This record gives sequence, structure tokens and C-alpha cells, in this order.
Amino acid sequence: MENPTATCNKCGARNRLGTPEQNQFPVCGQCASPLPWIVNGTDNGFLRELETSVPVLVDFWAEWCAPCRATTPVLESLAGDKAGQIKIVKLNVDQNPKTAGNYNIRSIPTLILFKNGNAVETLVGAMSKEALLQRLGSHLT
Repeated sequence: MENPTATCNKCGARNRLGTPEQNQFPVCGQCASPLPWIVNGTDNGFLRELETSVPVLVDFWAEWCAPCRATTPVLESLAGDKAGQIKIVKLNVDQNPKTAGNYNIRSIPTLILFKNGNAVETLVGAMSKEALLQRLGSHLT
């Protein structure tokens, strides 16, 4: 599988997102600024995605879900604004039913914020970036 890429908000350079070292987040190879960190999650690697020093926001979604599609640009904007402070994992519930079942996902989009591997906030339904920041703000550094 090919590594996802991110564009640096500061210098515009395109960067491949590998797996950062423990307690690190991805930075631009050109200017060393934090990069927006959005990855696709899978049932097999889900728990590894939670092993990071920054909070992890998991988006449980499906392609056929219109509110899920409306949430995507909100999350992309959030990842850009909070680069270095949050990791976003997009988990397609149709392709990854085991993880969705483990977290009792009954409605999508459902967003769960994890800190140190533990779920600390659950949000159900599409919402604006402002509403999302209001709910998550106290958890972000």
C-alpha cells in the first residue's frame, strides 16, 4: 500500500506520510513544520494508529453516507489548523466491521477522540468545524 501524502501549510511542499517515531508527529521534510496528519485505518492496524503522543480522532464513516462526505472537509480543515496537535484516522465501517463493532458504532458519522489509547469523547452526526472545536478544544494541546 502506498503511503498517504500531506501538503505543508507553511511552504506548500508535498510530503509522504510514513510512520513517525513514538511520541512524534509528521513534519515537513523541507521546512520542518508540523503536517496535517490524516490516515486511513483498518481493522488489522487500528490499535497501532492509537499509539501516538497526540490525541487521535477516529472518523467512522461510509462512502454512501452523505453526512460522512460533508464531514470530510471539516476534518481536513481541522487537521490543517491543528497540525502537530491531532491525528485523524478515517475508518470505513463497511470495509472494517470488526473495529466498528468493537466500538458499538450504530450511526455514522461517529467521531471518537482517543488520548493515550483511551476513548475520551464521542460525537455522533455531522457538525461544523466550530462545533467540533468547541467539543474537542479542551483535549487538544
